[in-house]
Order: sequence, then C-alpha cells, then structure tokens
Amino acid sequence: MRVDRADVVIVGAGIMGLSIAYNLARLSPHLRILVLEQSYLCSGASGRNGGGVRAQWSSPSNILLMQKSLELFRQFAKEHSINTWLRQGGYLFLVRSQAAAETLAKNVELQRELGLNSELVLPNALGEIVPGLSSEGVALASYNPDDCVVFPWPFVWGYARSAQQLGVQIETFTEALALDTNAGAISGVMTNRGHIQADTVVLACGALSPRLARTVNVDLPTHPQRHEICSSEPLKPWLTPLVADLSNGLYFSQSTRGEIVGGISSASAPTDGRQTSSWEFLARYSAALAKVFPRLGAVRILRQWAGLYDISPDHNPIVGSVDACPGLQLASGFMGHGFMMAPAVGELVARSIAGKESSEILARWNLRRLKEGNLLSENMIIG
Repeated sequence: MRVDRADVVIVGAGIMGLSIAYNLARLSPHLRILVLEQSYLCSGASGRNGGGVRAQWSSPSNILLMQKSLELFRQFAKEHSINTWLRQGGYLFLVRSQAAAETLAKNVELQRELGLNSELVLPNALGEIVPGLSSEGVALASYNPDDCVVFPWPFVWGYARSAQQLGVQIETFTEALALDTNAGAISGVMTNRGHIQADTVVLACGALSPRLARTVNVDLPTHPQRHEICSSEPLKPWLTPLVADLSNGLYFSQSTRGEIVGGISSASAPTDGRQTSSWEFLARYSAALAKVFPRLGAVRILRQWAGLYDISPDHNPIVGSVDACPGLQLASGFMGHGFMMAPAVGELVARSIAGKESSEILARWNLRRLKEGNLLSENMIIG
C-alpha cells in the first residue's frame, strides 16, 4: 500500500462507499480520501443484488430519498461516461390479504401525494401489465412505471473511475482489521497491509461493519443474513416490470439479455455470513415463481449465487456520526436496499462529513435512535 495517512478512510468499495467517496471528493477536493476493499470491486453485496431501483415505499423520507436516487441513476451514464443498462419498466407489488391491501392503498395514496405515478391495480387487471401473471390469491397490487431495473456492476465501476479521477485512492485486496482511537476519537485503521492514520473513518462495508465497530467499543446492532438469487436461460423479452410479492418476498424481473433474475425470502436463512447456495432456496423459489407465473415452471436455471443483507433491528438504515466515538461515521443496516439508495445517501453523507449540512433523514437514521427506543417503520420491504 502506498499511503499511511489520509484525512478520510472509507471501509468498503461497494456502491455506498464509492458514492460517498466520489461526492466527498467533489465537495472537498483538498481532502485525502482512501477507500479500502478487502477483495475486488463488485465482490460484495453491490455485485450480488438483483438491480432493482424503486421509489415505492411507505415512509415519506424513503419516498423522497428514492426520488432523488432514481434521478441520479438515470443521469449516471451521462455523468460518468459508462453504459449502465438501465431499463425503466416499473415495479409491480402484489399483496394477498385484506389487511395488506388496505396498507398498500395507504402507501399509494402517500406516494401520489409526494409526486409518484403509482397506481392501484385490481387482480383482474394484472394481465394488462404482465400478460400471463396469475391473479389467484392476489388481493391488490400497486404499480409505478417509473421504477427501474439496472445491471449493478457498471455503477460500481463508474463511481470508482470518477472518484479516482478526482484524486480518491482505492486499494483493493486490503482488509481493515481494526480501528484505532486516541482519547476516544478515531485515529486510524489497521489493515493487513499496514496502519493508516486518519481522523475520519466511514464504515460502509455492509454486514461486515459490526466487527470493526466493536474494535472501538461501539455496538452496531446489525447482522448478516444470506439472500440467494438465480438467473434463468435467456427468453424472448416480454416482462416489463419487476414483480414483487410482499407476502413471501418473491421477486423477479427480466434482464436486458432476457434472463429471468429473481429470489425469495427465507426465515431460516443463515446469519453467519455464509454466501453459499442451497437446494432449499431453489425449491422454494421455483414453486413460488411457477405459482404466480405458471409458464415459467419449465424454464431452466443457469446460475445461482448469494449475497448478504445487512439487517438492522427496525429494518431501517443506521447512518451518520457516532456520539461515543468522534470521527466514526456509519453507513450500515440497509437490508437489501443499499444499492438503490446509495447515490442519494452518498451525497447526504458526503455533505455531512464536509460540514455543508446535516439532513433530516440522517438525523432519523442515527445510531442513537436504537438506544433511545425510537424505532422507525417501513412496510414495503422485500425480504
């Protein structure tokens, strides 16, 4: 490693860490910014997700945040000079109980008040959006045509290249082993390639963040949970939106190359950090997919993999400064939604570090809320 001192060290070169680095370098070009990645770019959650990007949420802050993030995703190819394979086909959410239908209707009402083009869809109208989709057992659906599906990797690569052009140093295959403090404040990071002095450290390494936080006696109450995903053989393009069933966490979309890419939740998913694949997932996913879209029952699966959700106690992110450890910044607990939130969150965190402003949403997401019992709510979570 060619550096032993930085003003800001960001641990994790996924889309979240790189978005923070890029935006901070634009705001504060005088800062020496170093990003550490324990493996290669796209080796973690940013390279293992389904690429969904949506503004359909149940809380005003998440809706507004994702409106901004969607805007940044659409501008990304031009701003960073890279092909992003973005397809604006919408999200179609399904619910299967009367109580869930009432909640979904309230969510859509809020979304429309905040400027989204969301609409409720009755079961007998599902075929107009996705021909062949079964309405059996569906109580109600919501659809926003402005939501997107992207291929994740170019966004990581684009942020990395743009950040480097602004002077950010990215060190791959460099594992952060522990954080250091001096008089209770952050003073550096110990890595497998040496020690780095720094006054500010940002933990943006997803489910790996709690281990590093504990080295400076900070209890970050998140944990990893394995989520599996698979891809089918290419089919003729026919599926426009990403379809998500809120009753069981099933989701699937069609890539620009024609594959059906999807996954499903599992209450028994390992929480020990394993990213292995299982037959149990494939059986559950196949059965659920064939039920909601019978013609896909015969499709061949070509590839299966897994990644880690970063689970927080109230299923909302934990972001911002840490009262007990000055200089430590968190960007954790995003469940499976850190990828889609990263462009907007990166701007907010960067502005906070640069001293430009502290946003209302970062204040809501601060670690202290969990100690104070101020838990947040969000009911449009897949997984």
